Amino acid sequence: MRKSKFTESQIVATLKQVEGGRQVKDVCRELGISDATYYVWKSKYGGMEAADVQRLRDLETEHSKLKRMYAELAMENHALKDVINKKAVDPAHKRPLIAWLVEQHGWSERRACAVVGVARSTMRYRRRPDRDEEVIALLSELAERFPERGFGKLFQIIHRRGHVWNHKRVWRLYCLMKLNQRRRSRRRVPTRHPQPLACGAHPNARWSIDFMSDALWDGRRFRTFNVIDDFSREASAIEVDLNLPAARVIRTLERIAAWRGYPGKLRLDSGPEFVALALAEWAERKGIALDFIEPGRPMQNGFIERFNGSYRRGVLDMHLFRTLSEVREQTEHWLADYNQQIPPDSLDGLTPVEFRDQHQPQTSSFGWH
Repeated sequence: MRKSKFTESQIVATLKQVEGGRQVKDVCRELGISDATYYVWKSKYGGMEAADVQRLRDLETEHSKLKRMYAELAMENHALKDVINKKAVDPAHKRPLIAWLVEQHGWSERRACAVVGVARSTMRYRRRPDRDEEVIALLSELAERFPERGFGKLFQIIHRRGHVWNHKRVWRLYCLMKLNQRRRSRRRVPTRHPQPLACGAHPNARWSIDFMSDALWDGRRFRTFNVIDDFSREASAIEVDLNLPAARVIRTLERIAAWRGYPGKLRLDSGPEFVALALAEWAERKGIALDFIEPGRPMQNGFIERFNGSYRRGVLDMHLFRTLSEVREQTEHWLADYNQQIPPDSLDGLTPVEFRDQHQPQTSSFGWH
């Protein structure tokens, strides 16, 4: 409807002028309106005062608001009938519902959020990626692969893989995952100052050898013959069988020497296989000195004793074996990790294989022709 250029107050004043005695045509000419317009004004505003006109205008405004409110409520009622069968109890379920109202009913996001009862900030929230997911996944993998290792060794492996995570952050997640192991209390002994063990100045300077024993699930006993290089702490072999006589010991040492050379010395105890004449004759032929420790003094062969403890915790105590094949398989996997993945504390962060390769004598390919 076209809006008049005259206000209600002006129209009422014009009607009052005619009532006061002025001619209609004079008033119409003065205002630039037709007689018909005047009589329309008279039919609508005749007999009214300015206050009555203001009241009428307020009623019209209120009426238009009520009509608009009714239309909005009717629209919401129609939309809510569609929504009532869609169960939404948390923001994750309410977000698709709001998007559906916006798309299907043409609502604004603000209105849809208000009806469903969700703050707009919740609707627009986007979950940030968890910065700790990668750390947790790697800790879970390492804890499953090296269950006998503590936080220190796992953190070394993490750094060796190229991750530069802070140790406090890794430790926090390590404890949060309840991976921290209970510290075992040690028996208090008098303070001693043992002499450091000689380990040689290069690979193959001295090997340590020793036997271990355990039992299969059915009670059968088996033995392991362990060989390590004292200089690099590299485990050269672990031979597993029900019986390991001196001839088998010699055969194992020959197999190791075929790919890494013969040692200068062998450190060993006085077990029956080691004091056998066959081993002594073989060592004499190869120019290897046999360095026997004192009876009842295993600490004199400390490198192999420490290795035996790690092997027992990581393999023999960790698994229940039914056959020797299972023992050999688990031993092979553990030996590869020990030599190539886990750096001992004494090798400055290097694995035994890396330390050995770093100290191998360099041979020149240059020659006379």
